Amino acid sequence: MKASLAIVFCVVAGLAAAAPEKQYTNKFDNVNVDDVLGNNRVLNNYLKCLMEKGPCTPEGRELKRLLPDALQSDCSKCTETQRRNSQKVINFLRTNKPAEWKLLLDKYDAKGIYRAKHAGN
Repeated sequence: MKASLAIVFCVVAGLAAAAPEKQYTNKFDNVNVDDVLGNNRVLNNYLKCLMEKGPCTPEGRELKRLLPDALQSDCSKCTETQRRNSQKVINFLRTNKPAEWKLLLDKYDAKGIYRAKHAGN
């Protein structure tokens, strides 16, 4: 499962803040991911935030803060909804925005750990 980098897109999928408990907050799990993916402006704003090429919403800032933990833990604190939505976002970016996907991987997986761990998937 490619969920380890999926947290990169949890803001798009609805993740905003980490709870100190075992899972990230489910506060935004009801966000319609298809609407976000269908809105280039919104999606591009999140991508720019993650790449430090544009301003971030509070959710975007929180995402960047949580990303190292999510990568290290293989998204173990994600809710099932966040995992499912994140996979949808990853598949969308791989297919429709491969250049942006590569930039995200290069930034957030510079050592290739995610890619090596999930190369067969």
